[in-house]
Amino acid sequence: MSENFPCAEVERALRPAIGELVAGEPPVEALVDYLALLHRWNRAFNLSAVREPREMVTRHLLDSLTPLPYLEGEQLLDVGTGAGLPGIPLALCRPDLQVTLLDTNSKKVRFLRQAVAELPLSNVSVVGTRVEQWHPEQRFDTIIARAYARMDGFVADSLHLLAPGGQFLAMKGRFDADAETAALPREWQYTVNPLHVPGLDATRTLVRVRRDAEVIDGDHHG
Repeated sequence: MSENFPCAEVERALRPAIGELVAGEPPVEALVDYLALLHRWNRAFNLSAVREPREMVTRHLLDSLTPLPYLEGEQLLDVGTGAGLPGIPLALCRPDLQVTLLDTNSKKVRFLRQAVAELPLSNVSVVGTRVEQWHPEQRFDTIIARAYARMDGFVADSLHLLAPGGQFLAMKGRFDADAETAALPREWQYTVNPLHVPGLDATRTLVRVRRDAEVIDGDHHG
C-alpha cells in the first residue's frame, strides 16, 4: 500500500513532464507505484536520500529516463543500481528491453526483488554481487551506471560483461574528462552528451564510451 504517499499529486506532477522524455503513452501509474513502494521502504531501510515526493519525481524518475534515446540492443545492465535507478524506470518505459539490476547492498537487493514482484516487472532480473565477480553467460549491449565515481573504473570493472559492439553509458553531473578518462585504453572513445531533466536546474551529462573501430582495425593490421 502507499500510505502517506500522495499518489494523485505525484501523478499530476509527472504527467506533463514525462512527455518530454517518453514517446507514446508512458506508464505513469506504474512509475508512481514504483515511487510509492520506494517511499514506503525508505522509511525503514534508508534506500535514498531523496524523500520528498515531488523531488522524487524529478531526481529519480525524470533523471533516470533521460538516457532513453541512447539505449541500444536488447540487453541492458544497470551497475550499482541502488534502489533501481535508472534501471526500473527504463524497464517500465521499454518493456521490450531485458534489464538486469546489479547491486551489492543486501537491503537494496531485497527492495529490488520486491519491486520486480509487486509492480510487476517481467523484463527485469536482479543480481546481488560485485560486478567484477559476476561472470554470466549473457553479455550486455548497453551497460549503464548512475553512481560510479570514475568513468575509467566503471569501464574496467564491467568490461567482461559487454557484448561485442556494445556501449557504456555513464550518467554524470559535471564531467571532468581529463580526470575520469585518463586511464581508458586508447581503443576506447567517449562522447559527452548534455541531458535535460525537466524541472531540474542542474548540470546533467551522459558519457558514452565504445571501442574505436579504426584504432582496433589499425592495431589488427599493425
